[in-house]
Formats: sequence, structure tokens, C-alpha cells
Amino acid sequence: MFATLLHEVPLQGGDVTDGVVRVGDTVRRPASPATPAVHALLRHLEAAGFEGAPRVLGIDGLGREVLSYLPGTTGVSLVAVSDEALAGVAGLLRGFHDATAGFPLSGYRWEGGSNDDAPPQIIGHCDLTPDNVIFRDRAPVAMIDFDLARPTTRLFDVVTTLRHWAPIADPVDRHPLLRGVAVGERLRAFCDVYGVPPRERRRLLELARLRFHRSYDVMRTRAAAGGNWARMWAGGAGERIRRASAWLDSHEDELHAHLV
Repeated sequence: MFATLLHEVPLQGGDVTDGVVRVGDTVRRPASPATPAVHALLRHLEAAGFEGAPRVLGIDGLGREVLSYLPGTTGVSLVAVSDEALAGVAGLLRGFHDATAGFPLSGYRWEGGSNDDAPPQIIGHCDLTPDNVIFRDRAPVAMIDFDLARPTTRLFDVVTTLRHWAPIADPVDRHPLLRGVAVGERLRAFCDVYGVPPRERRRLLELARLRFHRSYDVMRTRAAAGGNWARMWAGGAGERIRRASAWLDSHEDELHAHLV
């Protein structure tokens, strides 16, 4: 157990998790029912030699999880939208997926969410947004915030990542630095670095559409219970998903040509 320290610096906790703070070289986060599963995964990654994730240090006197602090920057920036950054994120995700090999795909309680219909292959991060990738020396070096991690397929986690990094979104909802990018070329480049096989690339857009529909339903259900999910929904999350789905429908042939 860790004693509570006085000097706490609030950190951006993403859209769902409040109360994330930095204390020295540690990060304190509110525990959840999925925390035991996440900690088991992070310990597995450490044992596997995967350097791109925080280390579990325990639980503090307030019942918060204690993780190692990973220095660097997050979010959309000129560096983060570069072709080199995209390739780096693809490599980081592939390394993470490979490192989860051997971790049990059943027997743990994970946070629920949308998913693929195919049997799970790995533990996916399932929320690898620019806010959850640590950049250092202009390169993506680590991922944080494993609250939504869960058993899934490699392709589903690739699709979830590309939703934010290609991005598969209506230009009106993209960060200004990403409004003019060539999405089809970025899809292909990411898949090339990750090593997505041809048969999976043919299914990528179909799975992206399925994810949009299921994510909409999941978010709407969670929003009905209140809290941060309700705040996100009131802020237009549902409308953004619908616009992204419609944009994908309109540009599917062009994007598919890049993938195959």
C-alpha cells in the first residue's frame, strides 16, 4: 500500500475517467471493477519486455491504482499527424498485440464495449486516441489509459485506432491539422507497417461500419445512466459517430481502392 502524498497535479483523464493525478513519478487513478484485469495485463506486458506501457506499482491509501508516470506529450500536434508518427503508432500497436500473446482471453472482468463478431485473438487497447499515446523525441513511445482494454481481434483494435489516426471521420469533426489529410493513403500506410494481411484489409471498412453502429448503441445506453458518458453524449458524441458512418459510406469505394 502507498501512503497518500500531498502534492497532486491533476492530469487530463480522458473523456471518461476523472480524478487522475500525478504524484512525483507516479500516476494515481480511481480504481474500477476492471482494475484487477488491467493490472494483470500490465504486469504481463512488463514480463514480456514491452516498454510501451506504464508499470503497476500498487494501490494507495485512498484505494487508487498507482502506476509509473511516463514523461512526454500527448494529443494532436504537428508531430503527431506526420506520416512518421502514423507509422510509429502502427508499430506500437503491433508490438502491444504481440506482447499480449499468452495472456488469458477469459477469466477476467473487463469494461464492456463494442466488439467484433469473430473470436477474440488478443487483448486490445480499444481506445488508442492521440490523447492516449505518449510522444517523446518526436516519436510515439508508449500507450496509456487501458480502462477500455478487452479481448478482441487484431483487426478490431486496428479499426478502433484508425478511427482516430487516419482518421475515419467527417472532416467537420476532425482536428484542424487532420482535416486535409489523405485518409485512404494513411489507412494503407498504417496497415503496411502493422502487417494487416490482404484478406483482413478487405474487411476493414466493413468492420469500421459495424463498430460505428455498435459504438452508437453502447454510448447511448451508458449515457442513460448519467455521469461522464451522459456529458459526452450531450456534447454531440452520438452525432459525430453518425456523421463518421455517413462519411465512410460516401467514400468507401475510394478508401477500399487504397486498401486492396
